[in-house]
Amino acid sequence: MKILVRAPNWIGDQVLAYGFYRELRRRHPNAEIVSACVPWVSALQFREQVSRVFVLKPPADHLGPLGRVSHLLAEGKRLRQDHGVFDAAYALPNSLSAAVLLWGAGARQRIGYATEGRSLFLTNRRNWKKLGSGVHRAQAYVKLLGEPPVSPDPPKSEPVARFDAEREWPEAKPIAPPTGNYWVLAPGATADSRRWDAASFLALARKITQTLGARGVIVGGPKEAPLSDRLREDRELGLLDYTARGSVADLWSLFRGAKLTVSNESGLAHVASLLGSPVQIVCGAADPRRTRPVGPGSVQVAFNPVDCWPCEKNHCSRPPGEEYLCLRGITPERVWEDIERGFRLADPD
Repeated sequence: MKILVRAPNWIGDQVLAYGFYRELRRRHPNAEIVSACVPWVSALQFREQVSRVFVLKPPADHLGPLGRVSHLLAEGKRLRQDHGVFDAAYALPNSLSAAVLLWGAGARQRIGYATEGRSLFLTNRRNWKKLGSGVHRAQAYVKLLGEPPVSPDPPKSEPVARFDAEREWPEAKPIAPPTGNYWVLAPGATADSRRWDAASFLALARKITQTLGARGVIVGGPKEAPLSDRLREDRELGLLDYTARGSVADLWSLFRGAKLTVSNESGLAHVASLLGSPVQIVCGAADPRRTRPVGPGSVQVAFNPVDCWPCEKNHCSRPPGEEYLCLRGITPERVWEDIERGFRLADPD
């Protein structure tokens, strides 16, 4: 049997899909499972669960709607040429483009949620509205598999005691952590609505470092390098710069040994929790009921529920002077209290 999976486009969503991939492999132990993904999540494909990874070519920036459809059909044809006819295909993203790709690949069964007017391209349509507004994304992915009944997301009934990064991400080049005790700071985010300010991160970093006696390590991609420079202007605090050192998968060893990870609501929070690190999230524009990391590392979420929260907008719609109240209402003192009470990292035991 040949199965195609259109993988999620974002780091956090890819991590949340781990339960889906495990259950798919459990149901079809001898199938050839191909995961088709965009380049920036290719390093996070779960090689122990899938047979092959097919990296999609991004469309050219100048393409219009018809050009993008043509590009998707060409990618579907390339999948068909490389792997033959798929017996079944799953669209994990709820986008129209994901369904068009499965159709272009000629999969016999094309399974996904009936969203964005894409029912024409699916043969097996799941009802998104029946899930309810508060369903967790990890659970929604698993429910795509339908009957027989499956376990909900791992933390509720099938805990993942330890994520085997060496087997799932064999091509990763682990970044060596610093010697001694350390904690990790991931201050980046995709949008201003999800990004706590640098001054607040600095105030919290001072409290963590002084209390735990551990060095702080800043992680992120090349875009976070300028922010890292700003945070490291406090020489006495001594934060270490580990930004832009490799792929996200290369960070697995760093997260596994960290006493704590502090992050915005971002993909790195999910990766840290998957690797077992305790994770404290500062949550702005997001809905933690649906996107909270699922572990095995313990997770706490600090949020400020103003009248327009939760939302998932990249740009705040509040009037001038009231922007980002959800984030600005979260203080370093409150986050530290949450960390101290919830994780008890400063206890001698």
